[in-house]
Amino acid sequence: MPGEPAAQYLRMSTEHQKYSLDNQAHAISEFAVRNGLEVVATYTDAAKSGVTIRGRSGLKNLLADVVQGDAPYRQILVYDVSRWGRFQDPDQAAHYEFICREAGATVRYCTELFGDDGSPTFEACLL
Repeated sequence: MPGEPAAQYLRMSTEHQKYSLDNQAHAISEFAVRNGLEVVATYTDAAKSGVTIRGRSGLKNLLADVVQGDAPYRQILVYDVSRWGRFQDPDQAAHYEFICREAGATVRYCTELFGDDGSPTFEACLL
């Protein structure tokens, strides 16, 4: 039986990076299976810096789909926090995550040691 639908967001800045898109997708797939999720959409930014959203069409498309309410998922799976972005202003990363949450989609980091328990304290820790 299929799990709850989820999207995955993959980003790498160079082809020689230790965490290739394939490695990220594999780790996310394992996380999805363990957590009863099924990846139904993939957004990718290959060879893109995480310092800015400029040029990151994958992240922009993900945000647009979530905000417009067209997304068939409510979970967004990301390998780790650095794949979401290495924004110079930490509020920028939190802003994009907040946009998703306000639209009803939760961003989950698959290889981080922290977990989302849904509490206000946890939400504050992410920001």
